[in-house]
Amino acid sequence: MQQIKRFENKKVLVLGLAKSGEAAARLLDQLGAIVTVNDGKPFEENPTAQALLEAGIRVICGSHPLELLEEDFALLVKNPGIRYDNPMVEKALEKGIPVWTEVELAYLVSEAPIIGITGSNGKTTTTTMIADVLNQGQRSAKLCGNIGFPASEVAQEAGASDVLVMELSSFQLMGTESFQPHIAVVTNLMPTHIDYHGSFEEYVAAKWRIQEQMTEEDFVILNIDQEIARSLADQTKAQVVPVSTQEAVDGAYAADGQLYFKGEHIMAADAIGVPGSHNVENALVTIAVAKVMGVSNQAIQEALSTFGGVKHRLQDAGQIEGVTFYNDSKSTNILATQKALSGFENARVILIAGGLDRGNEFDELVPDLIGLKHMVILGESAPRVKRAATKAAVPYTDAQDVADATRKAYQLATEGDIVLLSPANASWDMYANFEVRGDSFLKTIEELKGNE
Repeated sequence: MQQIKRFENKKVLVLGLAKSGEAAARLLDQLGAIVTVNDGKPFEENPTAQALLEAGIRVICGSHPLELLEEDFALLVKNPGIRYDNPMVEKALEKGIPVWTEVELAYLVSEAPIIGITGSNGKTTTTTMIADVLNQGQRSAKLCGNIGFPASEVAQEAGASDVLVMELSSFQLMGTESFQPHIAVVTNLMPTHIDYHGSFEEYVAAKWRIQEQMTEEDFVILNIDQEIARSLADQTKAQVVPVSTQEAVDGAYAADGQLYFKGEHIMAADAIGVPGSHNVENALVTIAVAKVMGVSNQAIQEALSTFGGVKHRLQDAGQIEGVTFYNDSKSTNILATQKALSGFENARVILIAGGLDRGNEFDELVPDLIGLKHMVILGESAPRVKRAATKAAVPYTDAQDVADATRKAYQLATEGDIVLLSPANASWDMYANFEVRGDSFLKTIEELKGNE
């Protein structure tokens, strides 16, 4: 870790705890800052705040008093999920206090080069895939960021011979200033989080901050099958490495079922360890990163062919009596479910779908549903999903929750079938998050195995 001096004896406010807030507070304290932590959860219900207080860090819990900002803070580091229209954030900005997220701190102290991965879909899988390939190529990759390991914590342990492979959300990137990855990846850009950003243009601008400080010594990897990515390619100082599943490009591309990098054959597309057209895209991005980093073709082939996916993202959840289960609970929108379905023969698939009702119809999904063996539908959005099933002429069954849906799907399945949980909806109508929803699916599968 680089022992920077800029925070010594400077007052810094950390707004919001969770993993990233705790990591930021501890790092700033270590760097000599005078740290105050402010979290909405009451102190007596807040073990993280209690631990920080025991470490000698000032904590203010239970509310967010605006008068706190009358103190002479040099910096506010906020939890990424806290919006910019939050009164504390608004007042800090009015007072000219810089507002960061902890990934900026991670960059400032990191001795390791950073590969930053952002985009609308596929970030977690691509981040994990890149780390696996780099480790197979003896490059000592360390996962961090939005993938569950606070970047400012991992950066402290990483040396110059390591590589930080950092998943980055638009929320995190909005709180950066000097952040400069050596390689930046934008997987794709789709209208999402508009409630946070206000418009698709603002969302894209937040994502594109990833390359704002990059130079001609750095690399941006873009999926140029998207028109918006093509337009962004002309708006960076970094070297652009294009990726495409539709045409041969001066980067990574797919042709006739094979994957290439600048004309060099790497491997067959169907040798990737996880199914789906989206995983071909993820693999191409990974190949581009690996080749820029000097990883051998053999290491790329070995890592991608044995890649087992990520929990809740088209995760192979095992078999019962010849029926295979896939947990794709992280598919919280239509595009993600379309990508998941692309990896299977519809006639063998029983799809579990439905969840939070955001008021949208599912007409875009209809062409992808045609030919499915059956659907099991649940959640607030069930009436809308049923309309899509009817338009696709797919029979469906109602379910009360994921456990009920899993049992009903298994009863409908025969040997050789696929039971796919890919809801195309958020989970919040029934579950705290998509992980809890996916865990219910996995638990029910284990129960079904026990009944055999």
